[in-house]
Amino acid sequence: MLDVRGLTKHFQLGNGLFGAGGGTVRAVDDVSFSIAPGETFGLVGESGCGKTTVGRCVLRLIEPTAGSVFIDGEDLVGLGRDALRRRRRDMQIIFQDPFASLNPRMRVRDILEEPLVIHGAGAKPARRQRVRELLDEVGLASDAGERYPHEFSGGQRQRIGIARALALKPRLIVADEPVSALDVSVQAQIVNLLQDLQREHGLTYLFISHGLAVVEHISTQVGVMYLGRMAEIAPARDLYSGPLHPYTRALLSAIPNPDPDQRRERIVLAGDVPTPLNPPSGCRFRTRCPVAEPQCAEVEPQLVEIAPAHRVACHVAARTQAS
Repeated sequence: MLDVRGLTKHFQLGNGLFGAGGGTVRAVDDVSFSIAPGETFGLVGESGCGKTTVGRCVLRLIEPTAGSVFIDGEDLVGLGRDALRRRRRDMQIIFQDPFASLNPRMRVRDILEEPLVIHGAGAKPARRQRVRELLDEVGLASDAGERYPHEFSGGQRQRIGIARALALKPRLIVADEPVSALDVSVQAQIVNLLQDLQREHGLTYLFISHGLAVVEHISTQVGVMYLGRMAEIAPARDLYSGPLHPYTRALLSAIPNPDPDQRRERIVLAGDVPTPLNPPSGCRFRTRCPVAEPQCAEVEPQLVEIAPAHRVACHVAARTQAS
């Protein structure tokens, strides 16, 4: 369904007060992954690692610097304006903040109808019927369409955002941290809703989050990003049971364990995340890595398949697994 190859996004800073002499922010560097139809690819990592930039580049909400994004074999990066507009029916986004992403001056029915109007999907009676169907699908009463976003709770507003993403019956949805702004109890409801909708409509998700427990619950496959690069990609079960990259191990060690009798070794990383303006040479994680070697500063590791569908970008992990 989705095949991302060598995706790169660099932001050029200008000279002046805020540009601080210029430079290039290497937000995303040579990221590749694929998602099969009906599956969920979880993309995780610390804040600022480039997750959201990947999602927006996939949808061409921002233009990639290099790379290709194939949907059903068609490269979105090469599409012109009209062709991209037609293709947008197949791909939608759920934003992180369910309040900021909804127009406070529009009734919910108009928010949900707007994508249908823009793409000329049916006459007004058919569009209004579609709005009622969407509200029912996400668990909201039909009269919710007459109200404004501020009249709903955070979880209900996110349901509205999900309904809007479903309006054009897309096949791919980029969910950009869709539950991080919600209470924990509401997070579970929204994740369950997303899974129900996936089963019902055969949706494919790119699920971006820093909530590792949520990603484990919903994902088929997981990719771990660090400072614009992909560190590890594996089926969710394999990654959580046997992480190979030192960064992945550190992230998983931070997941709270509800069982007080089971103690997990906490891996605390030293130092701060380097700036993408001037990333370290070689492996970008080496400045914080507890097992870094001289080679790590000289040669940038590439993703190597260690086990079926399990790839890691780490010299030490690759050598250890090979032996």
